[in-house]
Amino acid sequence: MHKLWFFLFIALVIMFVSVCGCTITAPPGASPTPVPTAVAPPSAPQTQSPASSGPFTIAVDSLVSGSVLPDIYTCQGASESPLVSWLNVPAGTQSLVVILDDPDAPLGTFTHWIVYNIPPETREIPRAQPNAGVLSNGARQGDNSAGSVGYYPPCPPQGKSHRYVFTLYAVDTDIPPATADRASINQTLTGHTIGQAQFVTTYGR
Repeated sequence: MHKLWFFLFIALVIMFVSVCGCTITAPPGASPTPVPTAVAPPSAPQTQSPASSGPFTIAVDSLVSGSVLPDIYTCQGASESPLVSWLNVPAGTQSLVVILDDPDAPLGTFTHWIVYNIPPETREIPRAQPNAGVLSNGARQGDNSAGSVGYYPPCPPQGKSHRYVFTLYAVDTDIPPATADRASINQTLTGHTIGQAQFVTTYGR
């Protein structure tokens, strides 16, 4: 009889546990079991978008366009050619040409400097170039309006200030080495210029 009651008691306990869903709690002081957290996948590396090529521009020394050409680049100074630099050469350029003109000369435009077949990967003509037919970077210098090769320093008549215009041409061809004067350069530029930039300075005595 006692065994019957004992088995009935055990059966009731099992039913009670299954119905109420009781759980066994951890003893005091025990650390809770850590719950794994999802790890975010590594983000893709950030890349910068390519900068815009920007406009094709020319600069002379550290001057601001429209400013006075320093004496060192004129007949009243050392007669040195200035540093000329540029940015954003157009795609398809095979060579570059730099021409310095005085459009205010008494007898019409006077060309002071012609540099042609400048390699398109270069970004400047350094200051104080020699009056040689071929420069160290392979570029060539043509004849100025005085009939000499290389840079002829500005030297206007006393009185009114003149404009001195530096023009940079991006050309889709190489210019024949025999080309030396302004007229033949102009003829070659016609139909082959794919970009042009100007920088204007002034000078007077």
